[in-house]
Amino acid sequence: MPDVKFRVTTPEPRILYLSDEALKQGLDLLFFAARDVSALGAGPLVKARLGRAHARALHFIARNPGLSVAELLGLLKVTKQSLNRVLNDLLKGGFIERKAGMQDRRTRRLQVTAHGTALANAIWQAQRPLLAGAYKAAGPEAVNGFRKVLQGFADEGRKA
Repeated sequence: MPDVKFRVTTPEPRILYLSDEALKQGLDLLFFAARDVSALGAGPLVKARLGRAHARALHFIARNPGLSVAELLGLLKVTKQSLNRVLNDLLKGGFIERKAGMQDRRTRRLQVTAHGTALANAIWQAQRPLLAGAYKAAGPEAVNGFRKVLQGFADEGRKA
């Protein structure tokens, strides 16, 4: 097993929060947090014979009923081929449905079915305690700061 460099140390002076080491530690923590939150939803996904890509698509479709396929592509920033595979699995499993748009019949709108809602809820119920516990331990000011940082990442990602 390779020797992995990971240690969480808080940089001393305020100026060091932008040091390479502090930024790299932040990236380490982002990877670990994403890994651990995603892993908590694995149980319901395994039962449904789906993976993490399916969970991401299902999450955004559930949060945005009527989302178009093109809009989902923009959110997930994956290839059409990759998204089509995921959507086809979700459609075949009865987790989502795809309908023609009301104004533009060429647009395909996505929404979760009752079966998909149940899966999305099961995944959320598995992940929620970790998120709620971390938020509670950090407190409202830290959570607001965390959201600002994440929003900054998301805003920069949209520009790219």
